[in-house]
Amino acid sequence: MRCQPRYEGPVYIWSKNKQTCLLCGDTTDTPQPICTPCEADLPWLGDQCSVCALPLPMAGLRCGQCAARSPAFERVVAPWAYDFPVDSLITRFKHQAKWPLGRLMGELLAQSLQHQFDEGLERPDALLPVPLAARRLRQRGFNQAALLARWLGQPLGLACEERLVQRIHDTPAQQALDAPARRRNLHQAFALAPGATLRNRHLALVDDVLTTGATAQALARLLLDAGAARVDVYCLARTPKPADPA
Repeated sequence: MRCQPRYEGPVYIWSKNKQTCLLCGDTTDTPQPICTPCEADLPWLGDQCSVCALPLPMAGLRCGQCAARSPAFERVVAPWAYDFPVDSLITRFKHQAKWPLGRLMGELLAQSLQHQFDEGLERPDALLPVPLAARRLRQRGFNQAALLARWLGQPLGLACEERLVQRIHDTPAQQALDAPARRRNLHQAFALAPGATLRNRHLALVDDVLTTGATAQALARLLLDAGAARVDVYCLARTPKPADPA
């Protein structure tokens, strides 16, 4: 089993004058290991739902689901659509332990969040990574959401509270389930750590991908019911509707 990495330093050498792009292998012209053309070619999320970030044909709208019933979370921030090459980068980070790819995406997400904070997005009091069940954590060796939360917290000056929420039931993987099954799958899957204090706190959940929003909804409802004032969601990518072209 791989240990959850605790190394807080960079996974590439900042003292080098030039980095090598992790996507194409060329020398970069940026501080991060990604060149400007590859960064520009990432599937940046454009017009989207003002709540859940679902890709939409126009800006400033709510998707049908959020318009019909507002979710428990206030706002989703995701820089990319879940499309090539971001989908491949996330898979390699998550299932092949390619941590430099996750670190790169986490730093780009931190830059996006800082820009939105500068534009008026309310800063949270703390970051909460979506927890993994104990068995899945043992199998994978690390929680990708916890790594992302650490990589966001350091440059943004935000506390990362990894043990505030626990996954108490080892449910089947969400990827193979439709939206109703995902919601049923997560029923009573999470619990607060003993002694957790949430009264009037603004918290931000951190995960790699938002698909149906079932996990975010379950956790946000748990936090709000315990007294949290607001819950946002920060993730790397947002999927389109299942019926939409990828």
